[in-house]
Amino acid sequence: MRNVILGLSLLLLAACSTKEEDLTQPPEPLGQFRLGHNIAIADNVTKGPFSRDFTETQLETSVQNAVAKRLRRYDGDGLYHLGIVVGGIVLAQPGIPVVYAPQSVMILDVTVFDNRTQKKLNDKPERIFAGEGFRNAVPVIGSGYVRSAEAQLDNLSASAARAIENWLKKNPEWFAPREGQVRVPYDAQVNAPKIDTNSARDIKESAASN
Repeated sequence: MRNVILGLSLLLLAACSTKEEDLTQPPEPLGQFRLGHNIAIADNVTKGPFSRDFTETQLETSVQNAVAKRLRRYDGDGLYHLGIVVGGIVLAQPGIPVVYAPQSVMILDVTVFDNRTQKKLNDKPERIFAGEGFRNAVPVIGSGYVRSAEAQLDNLSASAARAIENWLKKNPEWFAPREGQVRVPYDAQVNAPKIDTNSARDIKESAASN
């Protein structure tokens, strides 16, 4: 049985392996969109049943990093801020192969603010459901068997950032060029909320105890 499970896992990982996105390349322009403040809040997050442990800082750091990596590629003349509230998360533990193969999931509420008008562009926060994605799914044995909590959180955050990007693309009118548009000064290195780059070490330590 152990050999069968191992064989299935290798087949699934091979089948799910697809070409990585190259986030070093500039994307197709999204009107005047340029990311300003990118703030993730996880101070009231619900941890799902049987989830591995994590900290508030780990969640906020991972989500902010993933969103910045994906959305700071856009370089429009406008400036738009994101408020992201992490509402719930499950970092799947090892389950029972075939019978119970838990997968990781994250739920977020996202709001976009226009720096020019100082107003929200969506009155009701957009609810985002992020999984580990087909490429990272391990449907028969569950991702908890083959991935650390750190890797699961990275996958979820990358998936969430991709979903946020896709949602923004569905609302191009928000970022339409304006007559007389003047580029808004913004230095992300100086003005963007600081991210705790040491938090990855924290999650490795917590993952070792799960």
